[in-house]
Amino acid sequence: PGFIRALGTRSRFTASSVDQFPRMMAAFLVYGSQFGWPIADLERTDYFLVIGANPLVSNGSLMTAPGMRRRVRDIRARGGRVVVVDPRRSETADAADEHVFLRPGTDAPFLLAMLSTIFAEGPVDLGVCDGRVDGLDHVRELVAPYTPERVSDVTGVSAGTIRRLAREFASASTGAAYARIGTCVQSYGTLANYLVDVLNLVTGRLDRAGGVMFTTPAAGGTPARGHYGRWNSRTSGIPEFGGELPVATLAAEIETEGEGQLRGMFTLAGNPVLSTPNGARLDAAMADLEFMVSVDPCMNETTRHANVILPPRSSLENPQYSLVFLRLAVRNVAKVTDAVFEPREDSRSDWQILGALTEALAELRERDGEGENDPAASVKPQYAYEPMQVIEGMLAAGPYDLSVDKLREHPSGMDLGPLQEGRLDEIVAYEDGRLQLEHEVVDAELHRLEADLEAGALVAGSDEMLLIGRRQLRSNNSWMHNCPSLMKGRDRCTLLVHPDDARRIGLGEGAHARVKSRVGELEVPVEVTDEMMPGVVSLPHGFGHDRPGTRQRIAAQKAGVSMNDLTDETVVEGMLGTGVLTAIPVRVSVA
Repeated sequence: PGFIRALGTRSRFTASSVDQFPRMMAAFLVYGSQFGWPIADLERTDYFLVIGANPLVSNGSLMTAPGMRRRVRDIRARGGRVVVVDPRRSETADAADEHVFLRPGTDAPFLLAMLSTIFAEGPVDLGVCDGRVDGLDHVRELVAPYTPERVSDVTGVSAGTIRRLAREFASASTGAAYARIGTCVQSYGTLANYLVDVLNLVTGRLDRAGGVMFTTPAAGGTPARGHYGRWNSRTSGIPEFGGELPVATLAAEIETEGEGQLRGMFTLAGNPVLSTPNGARLDAAMADLEFMVSVDPCMNETTRHANVILPPRSSLENPQYSLVFLRLAVRNVAKVTDAVFEPREDSRSDWQILGALTEALAELRERDGEGENDPAASVKPQYAYEPMQVIEGMLAAGPYDLSVDKLREHPSGMDLGPLQEGRLDEIVAYEDGRLQLEHEVVDAELHRLEADLEAGALVAGSDEMLLIGRRQLRSNNSWMHNCPSLMKGRDRCTLLVHPDDARRIGLGEGAHARVKSRVGELEVPVEVTDEMMPGVVSLPHGFGHDRPGTRQRIAAQKAGVSMNDLTDETVVEGMLGTGVLTAIPVRVSVA
């Protein structure tokens, strides 16, 4: 938002760096725009390959697709095929034609082997991208050594299965590969997402009906290019991406003395103490801040450190138009939702709070003689308009001749038709309009991967297991845990353990396990289930509501434990420095 620009600080951290930077970086590399990634055309695809994602629970994260169970059923009903590759037999995997267990953190070797097979057996089909791709021969050379036989042991997927999936995907009449959070929160997140883009490209799926396409949003226009590496973190040297640093560096930025040390903080609708790696360290660092302001309706594990909390009115008291989610929709749609309740006279929306803060900041700087070139002064005019007035202008500039009033005539939203072919010219942000596959940062990641493969670093030690997270329909994020209707029923903060592992360790259903990593240790009840890959255990994220000083009574009744008290903030993704939240080496024992 404009207020963040008004602050004039480089110390900017958002939830994007927790779970989606690698997807954005892959788009930045291939298409030249960090927001320009393609969306699976679910309504027309005949082969839907899902890697590290659970869209039946997330409703299609970074792919807005409500009603995913019906969509998966429709693909299968028309003779199509749905394959899920994941360390856990998730809700989506249960609804699919096939589920393939994959060792967490090895998505990149798996995808390299698929591409190696496709390049070796050919022919490569670029479809509409033929003649506008640079670096294809370079990619061919890079993937050649990663045969299915070579990566089978590390991935846990047989060479025959990898080769069969590659052939099936390449030969299907239409197909779309979709990867999400499991691929984004690992050590090779950007590499894995880049390889998914390459897979869709070399099988002719890009910008083709039934493949992966680009939404034509009613408002918001063509995505901006973004930038990478213009400056670096003072503590870790990690490069910025889109003007942000990864939140995995936040604790060090607060703790480390010297020029640029963070002593004050402003948070907006976030709970990084529970959502970022080694939350216990960040929790302690925040307690040492000199001043903190939070715009949030709750006193949660993060905002309890604030000196001032500015609570916005409920989202049900504001009109809504989702710029982000409609840009990522699997069908072109537009929808305005009016406020459900009249706002209280003494309440303010987030927009109004940020506008008032921006105005106050500009006045303070003017008073102190710092008004010249003040970013707050330049941002302040945008808050003179209400959000729906801004949306009105965007709709007027959009491709469908729409207005807010016209959308209000369709309270369930307007269907603007299926995704359209031929949008590459608008999306690709490189000056020559070509897709770019050859990048030094990709080569460097492959060298790092090669070293890890040789060292056996992607496989757990003899006395270790690999920990992954999971989303649940009723608790996608921590804020949902203070809602009584969502927290009904059994405790859902449990450790999922495969029966073979449970017998080996001596754990029974409902018993408590002790889980220990390099940074922390916790106890949690056990669920024994064959939905887990042997050697892998799973905890849901967003729990851990037992910290003192919060005011979330419902959440505290089923506090659970925070998975991010086990994740290690010093282990980060190679290109972006984002935190690694999956494939965490842990020791599991009877509590």
